[in-house]
Amino acid sequence: MLKFSLFTLAMMLAVAGTPVQAQTATATQVPTALSTSTDMVGVPGCHFGEKIDGTTADQARKHALDAGYTSVSGLKKSCDNNWHGQALLNGTPVNVMVTPEGRVVQEGS
Repeated sequence: MLKFSLFTLAMMLAVAGTPVQAQTATATQVPTALSTSTDMVGVPGCHFGEKIDGTTADQARKHALDAGYTSVSGLKKSCDNNWHGQALLNGTPVNVMVTPEGRVVQEGS
């Protein structure tokens, strides 16, 4: 009777492990697909079909510096392709947004 119980337990563990392996394989494929594509489907906070453009943080930083901001930091791109970060304007800390076209807007004012 004890042998039957151990065998049953071993089979249950073997069966229980199979779906976990399948889920793990699927989960590792998702970031790969997202990293090679600019389609934002499945990214939290983004809407179906949104695309990320080719602007870079360095380009956004240059636009902010050209607009008179200093110490530009923390730039992160949102789903609408705008860059958001922090900077100093005349020595005062502010939040900034840089559009893909290079327009710099002070946020929260």
